Parts: sequence; C-alpha cells; structure tokens
Amino acid sequence: MSVGTVEGLERELSAARRNVFLLMFAQALLASSGPIVFSVGGLAGYNLLGADKSLATAPLTGFNVGVALGAVLVAIAARLLGRAYGFVVGALVGASGGLIAAIALFRGDFWLFALGFMLVGISSDFAQKIRFAAADASPSFYKPRAISWILAGGVISAILGPQVVILTKDLFEPVLFAGAFVALAPLCGLAIVLFFLLRLPDHKAAGAASGAPVRPLREIVLTQRFLTGMVCGISSYALMTFMMTGAPLAMVIGCGFSPEMATLGIQWHVLAMFAPSFFTGMLIQRFGTEKVVAAGLIILMGCAGVAHMGIALWNFWGALILLGIGWNFGFIGATAIVASSYRPHEADKVQGFHDIILFGAVALASFSSGKVFNTYGWQAINLMFWPITGVSLVLVLLLLLRTRRAAV
Repeated sequence: MSVGTVEGLERELSAARRNVFLLMFAQALLASSGPIVFSVGGLAGYNLLGADKSLATAPLTGFNVGVALGAVLVAIAARLLGRAYGFVVGALVGASGGLIAAIALFRGDFWLFALGFMLVGISSDFAQKIRFAAADASPSFYKPRAISWILAGGVISAILGPQVVILTKDLFEPVLFAGAFVALAPLCGLAIVLFFLLRLPDHKAAGAASGAPVRPLREIVLTQRFLTGMVCGISSYALMTFMMTGAPLAMVIGCGFSPEMATLGIQWHVLAMFAPSFFTGMLIQRFGTEKVVAAGLIILMGCAGVAHMGIALWNFWGALILLGIGWNFGFIGATAIVASSYRPHEADKVQGFHDIILFGAVALASFSSGKVFNTYGWQAINLMFWPITGVSLVLVLLLLLRTRRAAV
C-alpha cells in the first residue's frame, strides 16, 4: 500500500471519527425522548382516560407511528436539504412535539397528547437515522464500530431521560409529567448546535462519479442478507418495545410498585440497551456479525425466562436489563448486516424502506402491548418472545452457514 493511500485512509478515518463523535452526542440528546415517553407516557395516558383504560398505551403507539412516518420524512429532508440540515428539521419537530404533549396535559386532551407523541416519534426516527449516517460516513472496516459508538451515546440518554422525568415531573403540579415534555425543547436545541458542526460526505455524488449502477430496490431487499438483517432487527426492536411498553403498567397498575420504581427499571433497561455498545463493535470484528446477532436473540429468550419466573421487583428489573442487552446485540448486528447489503449511493431508498417496515412493526407492538396486558396479563407478553426469536435465530444461522460456504 502506497504512502498516499495510507495518508488518504488516515484522513478519511479522522473525518469519520469527528463526525461520529458529534453524531453520538446529538443522538444522545434526541434519544432522551425515548426514556421520557416510555417512562411516563403510559401512566400519563392512563390518567387522562376515563373508565376504559385499554387505550392507555395509544400515545406510545402514536410515538411509534410517528417513527414509521419519519422514515419517509427523513428521506425527503435529506434529499432536499442534505443529511445534516435534515437532522435539524427532525430536532425542531421533536421540540414541537414535546411542547404539544405538555399543552395536552394541561388541557386534559388525550388525543392531542397522542399527537404530541407522534411528533416526538417523527423526531426519533431522525435520531434513528443517525446510525446509518455514521456508517455511511465511515470506511468499510470502521462501520460496525461507528454504529456501536452512536448507540453508545444512548448511555447518556439512559441517564438523562429518566432523570429529567424525576426532576421535572412535578414542575407544574398538579399537572403531573408536563415538565418532562417541556424539557424536550432545550434538549433538541442543543442537538441542533451539534448538527451545524457536521461535515458529512456526499455519497450520491461519489456514486455518480464512480459510475456504479443503482440497483432496483426490489433486487436489494430480496437478497438473503438484507432480509435476514431486517427480520432480526424487527424482532429485536419490536420485542423490546412490546415488553418495555407493558412493563411500567404491569409494575404500577398490576403489582402496586411506585412510578419511581418503574422509572428506575426503565433507566436500568435503557442503560443495558446502550452500555454494551462500547464493545459490541469489537465483538462484531472478533466473532462476526451473525454470531453477535444470534447471541442477542438467545439473550432475549433469557429475558422472557426471567419474566416468566415471577412478579417480584427483581424479575421485572432483571428481565428489562436482559431485554436491553439482547436488543443491543441483535439490533446493532442487524443494522450492520443491512448496511452491508447496499452500496453507498443506494442508501436513502434502502434505509427508508427498511425503517418504514421496522417502525411500522414497532408501532404495532406498542399498540398491542396495552391490549394484551389488559386482556391476558403480563405473562402473555412474555410468551410472544419464543416463536419470534426462534424464527429469527434460524434465519441468522442460515446466513452464517452461507457466509462460511462463500469463504471456503
């Protein structure tokens, strides 16, 4: 390898690390909305409803519907404004959603509250797209570690989000939780400052210059690699949302634990979601993407097993911690698989398609969680893990077998 090539790679890696650093902290600020809405969204919705409490998690469904809609909006914003300014739009939408949710609590308007959550969800999809922006702005050998560092920023979210709830939930007493949603505005404002500092490469121009053909979307999404990554990502994320949405209701409404105990349980869960990111990328480089995804799916099975064992506080917290670790391995690995299935200049359409399907499934999971809990109870939520993780595990093992055969 020539000196010029080495120097070029070093410059590319240095630029990638700078972008990843900025994106990590911006993602941490925007992603703080997740712990906030999932910690108190179901409880706030429960308080806003009358006798029929079965729709208590509908605002959380609105959040996930917003995430699915955001997959379209983020692609449009990126195409018209570029990725960096597109992220600014997403942050502004998130700040607006938080303020609308707070106004809804003051007015006692359940469906306006759900609308606010939908806007926060749209913003959350812009935050979700940050992992792809980091991967696409990095050399191929650095992509898994870039994704891991972005999700490692979730450790900040895991601490910041629940602490915002604890410190601000009584700020506008007797209107509980309004302060937590007002606090989303300054968090989004800080993220905007970081987005203005980004210097992301133009992969569309690079693709056009290289003369590489753009494959039809159908051809890309029907490959075994893409399908396996998408299914495993959906399984990891939807199951995580399904249990995380129902757990606060089961703890507070079903078992009589305090909202503070439920919030702390979500905090431990979110920490477990993101703390492994500091070494998940290294595990992927050491053992391979498919093995890390398989490990995540097995840990999700262990989560269901702990939840089945009882309804003591340690059962809930233990299951939530395993849920976070399993999601981390499964989702980071699945994202890396998807990111390796397309060329850089094909990114926008493939990522948009992927996230519409992914977060549509996540929205369905959050909506059905409240229904399943109210109709069948906490144990029914846990039973859903076994068939879904089983199918996903078979798919990833088949991909691993094919990868080994191709290497021979």
